[in-house]
Amino acid sequence: MLTDYDCAVALWKTVAGVEICEGDSREEIEAYLRRNPGLSRVAEENGVMAGAVLCGHDGRRGWLYHLAVARQFRRRGVGRLLLADCVSALRSAGIRRAIVLVGGDNSLGHEFWLQNGWENIDALALTFNLSGRTESASRLPLQERSRESSAPEPSSPKV
Repeated sequence: MLTDYDCAVALWKTVAGVEICEGDSREEIEAYLRRNPGLSRVAEENGVMAGAVLCGHDGRRGWLYHLAVARQFRRRGVGRLLLADCVSALRSAGIRRAIVLVGGDNSLGHEFWLQNGWENIDALALTFNLSGRTESASRLPLQERSRESSAPEPSSPKV
């Protein structure tokens, strides 16, 4: 799909609800595709990109990003086909649940996912920018902070 990078980004930029941001550079997408070989998809018709989606997993949960269909190919099943291929690939990789983030202002995208069997979850999406940020030298490591407070010692999660 990296050969399709420029076309995919151009498509994503035209689709409301798809946000191009950090993590979407050519190098970052190439690294993502290497970590998740054979999972992302593009759809083409007569050499024109009809749709694209990034798909991957962390070994536990699948993630789909930037599912987009070009306007002239909408209402022809392209999005459902891309989604079905990704779901099938994730199942083949042993993944039992997948997650997609849909912007609160993306009502068309939200409706697409619901119509295709996805469900709302009662959760908040939070983010933290890891690039270019350094931790303050005055911050104490978790273990030191927990000893200074009345908070219990951290323990390993019980899974």
